[in-house]
Amino acid sequence: MANIENLKPVRTKKEARERGTNGGKKSGEVRRERKAFKEALLLALEAKKDGKTIQDIGIDALMKRYMIGDLEAFKTVRDTIGEKPTDKVSIGQEEPFKVEIKVIK
Repeated sequence: MANIENLKPVRTKKEARERGTNGGKKSGEVRRERKAFKEALLLALEAKKDGKTIQDIGIDALMKRYMIGDLEAFKTVRDTIGEKPTDKVSIGQEEPFKVEIKVIK
């Protein structure tokens, strides 16, 4: 893993281009792996057990926990249905604020 001590500066444009190319290839590889994993999970959720899909069984289990007051189940349901409170704070201002800087000598 990269950290300040083991970072090596780029010496030439060619080296920068090679690093960029390698990074792009690795990024594409990782995206393909994530996509394949997601597709496999979606297929698994459609599998049936005892006449119900695995997804339905999971939803039933989540709702049972939700109904007995499990806070994590509540958060999962809330976030999944799009009701998660925002983590960002936006401050609306009609005009930009002014900053006065006094130089003390």
